[in-house]
Amino acid sequence: MSRTIQKKHLITVVGPTAIGKTAMAIEIAKHFNCPIISADSRQFFKEMSIGTAVPSKEELEAAKHYFIQNISIFDEYTVGNFERDAIALLDELYKQHDFVVMVGGSGLYIDAVLKGFDEFPDVDSTVREKLIKDYETHGISYLQEELARLDPIHYNNVAKENPQRLMRALEVCISSGKPYSSFLNIKKNSRNFTPITIGLNAEREVMYSRINQRVDIMVKSGLIKEAETVYPHKKRNALQTVGYRELFSYFDEEYSLNFAIEEIKKNTRRFAKRQMTWFKRNDTTTWFDFTTPPQTIINFIKEKL
Repeated sequence: MSRTIQKKHLITVVGPTAIGKTAMAIEIAKHFNCPIISADSRQFFKEMSIGTAVPSKEELEAAKHYFIQNISIFDEYTVGNFERDAIALLDELYKQHDFVVMVGGSGLYIDAVLKGFDEFPDVDSTVREKLIKDYETHGISYLQEELARLDPIHYNNVAKENPQRLMRALEVCISSGKPYSSFLNIKKNSRNFTPITIGLNAEREVMYSRINQRVDIMVKSGLIKEAETVYPHKKRNALQTVGYRELFSYFDEEYSLNFAIEEIKKNTRRFAKRQMTWFKRNDTTTWFDFTTPPQTIINFIKEKL
């Protein structure tokens, strides 16, 4: 008698930027004949293609993808929105598929789907607007000092060089009058799927070399022109990201072009290090070297069913 799969499965592929997650996710999706959900928060935006390493036309045709360039940099789209939309989409996809693959390097967005996102109070738009102006006037140190004052617990855990994370926490603190950390882990969401999480990794020197190579390819592929196109909107939240910020400084004549490119490489390496710190916190992830053949990983997944 054949074994019955009790639940639908969400196969998630995580790891640092430039490690080969997209290619692996496509091979897994092709084997299980299922679609892919992107959980890369930078690939959501239509105006950002080269700098976010959006999958190629061939890759998008190899497996059905969702949440790739589906919104604009002018749209306000939070991790809470993504959780809502992704769960609703999974409910629909599981009517036709036993498996769905999720792939991405945005740990917060991955966790929102796998575990559920904490519920926060509504925020007055004027609070965020003031925080943006304060950030532009006083710099990131102002945001850091304010969060340390209003919520020292979250300050010790947050990515302190990420202005979006700092502003998000501050707007909740200011709007609610309560620490951001007080809203965390209040509830646990139930999910109608069984997660299987795969991590891809490499030796640090190899990972950094792949990142440097990818940045060079992006520049040759037209990253500078793409950044010029969105430069007039450089204050938008979506554009506060590695690969664009550095080129904006070049356009503002603060950096030389060569220095801006080296800064992109350096900041991307730092980003990859933060990604690994985040993903390593999940002890249910099974890690493989990035050179592992897809069939080996597929066999591992089948054994887990």
